[in-house]
Amino acid sequence: MVSRMVVLDTETTGLDPAYGHRLTEIGCLELIGRRPTGRYFQTYLNPERELDEGAARVTGLSYAFLKKKPKFSDILADFWAFLFPDPSTKTELIIHNAPFDLKFINSELVRCRHHSTVLEQHASIIDTLVLARKLFPGHRTYNLDALCQRHGINNSHRDKHGALLDAEILTEVYLKMTAGQETLLFSGEPLVANPKNKPDTKSKTPTQLHRPKLKVIFANADSVRLHEARLAEINS
Repeated sequence: MVSRMVVLDTETTGLDPAYGHRLTEIGCLELIGRRPTGRYFQTYLNPERELDEGAARVTGLSYAFLKKKPKFSDILADFWAFLFPDPSTKTELIIHNAPFDLKFINSELVRCRHHSTVLEQHASIIDTLVLARKLFPGHRTYNLDALCQRHGINNSHRDKHGALLDAEILTEVYLKMTAGQETLLFSGEPLVANPKNKPDTKSKTPTQLHRPKLKVIFANADSVRLHEARLAEINS
């Protein structure tokens, strides 16, 4: 069964919904079989409150702009339909620092008295922050900028944080971090073209880079005869 993933990011008025902070933007991208489909969901939201100075600075958003946008309750049905279009299809959510985004979304679900107030009960969660810490232990920072630098991803266009833009960047980061799975799961062309046929060490996991070359042991004549005899016995 081909897997369906949704890369999700949010922007907020502050750091904690327990202190009344709200969502200001949601951005999602769909992957099928680890390939972007081109389908996405993005909306700005009216948080019904001012933004903290830090949030306004990193996003470039203002309440004057956001107060004209829909409230979360207005977009909830469309958002839920994008996350879960088919009850028979399981969706995996890819989120960087997932607890942060989930607590904000769940807080909005509670506010709307939605039938589910815990998003993670409906989808499995892949937290790329946890994944990065396992792959690269001992580093000081694991934010998107640092991961882009580590994987050679150009994010120079990211002068401000934006949910959809960050979801696009996170998609590249996730596919790079898990590139070792690509050779196991797919026989088609690699995600990143290598026209000069040079070894692409940047897209390999630490395990791949340090894995010793496997020794090939060929069957001798006696082993081949026994194998052929066993096949003949099975087919008789």
